[in-house]
Amino acid sequence: MRLVFMGTPEFAVPTLRALAAAGHRICGVYTQPDKPAGRGGEIAAPPVKRAAIELGLPVYQPEKIRPPEVYEELKSLSPDAIVIVGYGKIIPQHIIDLPRHGCINLHASLLPKYRGAAPVNWAIIRGETVTGVTTMRIDAGLDTGDILLVREASIGPDEDAASLGRRLAEIGAPLMLETLEGLERGTVTPAPQDHSRATLAPILKKEDGLIDWSLDAQPIVNRVRGLAPWPGTYTYFRGQLLHIWKAVAQALLPAHQTAPGTLLVEGRTLRIACGQGTLLEALEVQLEGRRRVSAADFINGARLRTGEKVG
Repeated sequence: MRLVFMGTPEFAVPTLRALAAAGHRICGVYTQPDKPAGRGGEIAAPPVKRAAIELGLPVYQPEKIRPPEVYEELKSLSPDAIVIVGYGKIIPQHIIDLPRHGCINLHASLLPKYRGAAPVNWAIIRGETVTGVTTMRIDAGLDTGDILLVREASIGPDEDAASLGRRLAEIGAPLMLETLEGLERGTVTPAPQDHSRATLAPILKKEDGLIDWSLDAQPIVNRVRGLAPWPGTYTYFRGQLLHIWKAVAQALLPAHQTAPGTLLVEGRTLRIACGQGTLLEALEVQLEGRRRVSAADFINGARLRTGEKVG
């Protein structure tokens, strides 16, 4: 099949590679412009661009997708379908209508749940144990198009957003191949979404990472997992920002009356009191301006004492 691929992040790379390996003719790869990255602010190419160059594919990086010249460029490529994986721009209707098979999107959730920019993160934050990937035909709404194929995947109890995202990307690549083959053969039937079951997964903000210690420990741990690597979960300790990078929830302790946010230090173990009499055991932390360390090293380096507060 003759394809245009639109994508930007690392999540999109396995699908691009799978399409190329399967023999599809990728006549153009559209991705976001190069941007400053890292502490030094050096200009860096997005992962999809790097992969496309490695595969010898033509790369296009328009600042905007709506201008008429972009449409004319796409029209000249005559794609049978446009495959979209995390492109990061809203596709206008005149482009949606261009290919005969439409614009086919790979989304990292079981639609209609978790529509939006951060489905992997919010599924973990909200305590889901099952998620998956969905291929869908893009329409004018936000992830509201007809569903083509779905593949479920479990969420491991210790899995964070980064590791789950990598796994879903690998599951999604063959699903996209299967979808395109089914569309070409006429064996895939688009199915409308049940909009009454829709939930949203909005773009992440830094303030999403601020820990509310009055919550039960398990929802806090879910947030720790769901917000890794960005923005991460954080609190304040001795006037400085303290990131909690890894943690586990302790069982409910009926007799536990310690105020939320209180440190409980026992040897090399650091626990923090949470709501409903629960405890969070911190495993890896990072104090502002310092490197990421184990809780045991943090206890020794900061000389922590039971009764100190975070938050």
